[in-house]
Amino acid sequence: MPLEIAPEKVAHAIIKAREYAAKVGPWNATAAEGDADEDPGAILEDFAGDPTLDEFTGFIDALNDDEQAHLVALAWIGRGTYEPDELDEAVETARREHTNATANYLIGLPQLSDYLEEGLEKMGYSIEDAENDVL
Repeated sequence: MPLEIAPEKVAHAIIKAREYAAKVGPWNATAAEGDADEDPGAILEDFAGDPTLDEFTGFIDALNDDEQAHLVALAWIGRGTYEPDELDEAVETARREHTNATANYLIGLPQLSDYLEEGLEKMGYSIEDAENDVL
């Protein structure tokens, strides 16, 4: 089975996952207290309703079911749960376990960007080429 998600889309998900992972819990009690004009470091704080998470989930939610299943399968391959030659099995498992919360599942993986990058590389794709096409 060929990969049914463009490497550029995977690269976009990797970039968004990295941006989200770079955020830290807020140091201030409220988002207003973390105003970036007064505290430039506040832009890296993770407040409720953060646009970085919204961008990631919106992107994942806009993918069709096949693309979402292949993205999850790539993360599993990158994590080592499946080998590259088990892509078919990984995709079928992702389809069976599919919920409406694929984006939440993926962003909950602590090393998502690393898993996706490793998964792409194990499947024979160049992450550098894919990212260059996105950037």
